[in-house]
Amino acid sequence: MSQTSPVTVAIVGAGHRSVGYAQYALSDPERMRVIAVAEPDPIRRRRVAQMHQIPEDMRFESYTDLAARPGLADAVINGTMDRMHYASTMPLIEAGYKVLLEKPIAPTQRDVRDLIEAAQRKNVIVMICHVLRYTPFYRKIKQLLNDGAIGEIVALTTTENINYHHTTTPFVRGRWRQRRENPIMLAKCCHDLDIIAWLMTGVKVRSVASFGGLKQFRPENAPPGSTERCLDGCELESTCIHSARTNYITQDLWDTYTWESIEHIENPTLEDKLESLRTDNPFGRCVWHCDNDVADHQSVLIEFENGVTATHNLFAGGARITRTCHIVGTHGEIEGDLEADRVILRKPNLERGKDHTTEQFDMNADRTGEMLGHGGGDANLMADFVNVLGGGEPSISYTDIRDSLTGHLIAFAADTAMMERRVVELP
Repeated sequence: MSQTSPVTVAIVGAGHRSVGYAQYALSDPERMRVIAVAEPDPIRRRRVAQMHQIPEDMRFESYTDLAARPGLADAVINGTMDRMHYASTMPLIEAGYKVLLEKPIAPTQRDVRDLIEAAQRKNVIVMICHVLRYTPFYRKIKQLLNDGAIGEIVALTTTENINYHHTTTPFVRGRWRQRRENPIMLAKCCHDLDIIAWLMTGVKVRSVASFGGLKQFRPENAPPGSTERCLDGCELESTCIHSARTNYITQDLWDTYTWESIEHIENPTLEDKLESLRTDNPFGRCVWHCDNDVADHQSVLIEFENGVTATHNLFAGGARITRTCHIVGTHGEIEGDLEADRVILRKPNLERGKDHTTEQFDMNADRTGEMLGHGGGDANLMADFVNVLGGGEPSISYTDIRDSLTGHLIAFAADTAMMERRVVELP
């Protein structure tokens, strides 16, 4: 690889995350080119190939076909489904490919450790898509901590608020609805737990406790007059905030998830979509009549070896989507709201009538690039990945697979602690 020529990458799993990351090649073709795709679905495979002008002989049905051809590209973007991460990444590592892997690394602790061991043994870069690290918001917080703005950390709290339609689409109606497949702390909040581990870099976790569960979207809570599917004659459908018609047609939300079952239709009509929601589309189901069991609220308490405590709260089903952070140090505090693009630094003040000073940072001014997913994180992550592949120095946000281990261990421990109602000690 040369820093003067574009990095070449192959896409494995042509879902919306890998396709989104690959947009970097279209916005900055002098730095990255997509030259191959491995995807079993012919429609998605063709769509990505057309987008990036990939020739027929570089279009593969399986990741195994790609792994059988080492050196075809400089690196691979692996955006397969969570439970395929281990099976698809291991042969790519063994083939010597550098990998950008969507989070979470794998669904079990054993698989995570095996992938880390393989990456170390083959001496290849495996970078995890913890895009929150790359947002101007969290970078600013990390910079303030590194600069000693509030002294030593005493305690911190992070919160993720998932709004109602984000909750019901992937976590009630969609693929991430069942705990045995995707515990929500791993599937959704390993970003947030990674942030906590990153802010506490170098300090080991001692123990984890957690409480939570599924309270809202249960069959016994279904309102009178509701039906199995929204368009089955439900008496509340026209006013229900969870109406499939309202969310997915009127508001046109979540189209990359909702219309997967009719992807074979080139330009689906309104009637095609309505018929899909009436019949076999899982996103047409009433949110109180699904087979979901993942928690819709969970709190995790983490104890570090230096005595610092951290809490992460997940609240699902609310009105506003955002992430917040509050860190108390020995010489001040930091508070921030990701959606508001605001970070506030407060420090004690001895002036009469003014017990503290406040400095506010507007993060919206720091957003760069065309890809603004995750508050600017997607674009910054891709820029860092390409830079590292070209031999450049990684940024402060760089997340090698080994760096991501602690956040994953917290997620596994939190799920165990919640289900078994006990404190889990980390080795």
